[in-house]
Amino acid sequence: MDLKTFKLLHPVKYYKDYLENNIRPDGRELEDLRPLAISFEVINSADGSAIVKVGNTTVVCGIKAELAMPNALEPKLGFLVPNVELSPVSSTSYRPGPPCDEAQVYSQSLADAISNSRCIDLQDLCVSPGKLVWCLYCDLVCLDHDGCVFDAAIIALVAAFHTVKLPTIRYNSDTEETEADTSSLLPLAVHCLPVTTTFLLVADRLIADPTAEEEKLASTTLTVTVSDGKMSFFNQSGGHPMDCATLKKCVDSAMKRERSIKKMIQSMQIKSSS
Repeated sequence: MDLKTFKLLHPVKYYKDYLENNIRPDGRELEDLRPLAISFEVINSADGSAIVKVGNTTVVCGIKAELAMPNALEPKLGFLVPNVELSPVSSTSYRPGPPCDEAQVYSQSLADAISNSRCIDLQDLCVSPGKLVWCLYCDLVCLDHDGCVFDAAIIALVAAFHTVKLPTIRYNSDTEETEADTSSLLPLAVHCLPVTTTFLLVADRLIADPTAEEEKLASTTLTVTVSDGKMSFFNQSGGHPMDCATLKKCVDSAMKRERSIKKMIQSMQIKSSS
């Protein structure tokens, strides 16, 4: 039996043979992360954009800012509306049509992660209390799905936040007329940088930053979001419990990744300002 057929018939045994030697089929050790690349301002028609590549997983984010009426119960809060699309070109698992359940879960999880970390203060989006606020529509499209789409999506979203510049708005409360001064653009206030790292258990071995193949074999999946060196969002699915030592290892790895990505984005800001 050739290796490809063995992998198809016995995927868990195939991976287990690798994991017992503390290595994965792609050559990484169990806790190694894939290379990550970020490109900024990739969509000219958007008010902010970025594209992130984690291994072979690619997610592009475009942000469009529009003026809107605030919620009557929250007159000083703007809106942040993330929407994740799992494109049919990203994987044979997806089809054209309405968003699948997985995409809807990613969209809600992004909103929760940004809210819990307080990355964006919705009060900063207020133009005139009770009258006018900014609404940021954040469209994220997965172009290539090879695992950890949520990790790539949140990095792409936060990177795109750092490129958003909003015009100064003059609002006349008497006539309800607005005037946008595009010659005076103000950067969006980004208060922190949440970064998510995914871990999972395969054959009782903990692995970080899994590929799509590894995700299908997981008995337990754990996502850890770190912001400013503190855990701000945590989610575990699956029935296999993780002990305290394993959880600490995951959090430490996630914090290390957050520091690395923060340096990447800060270096971009220095280059753009010079």
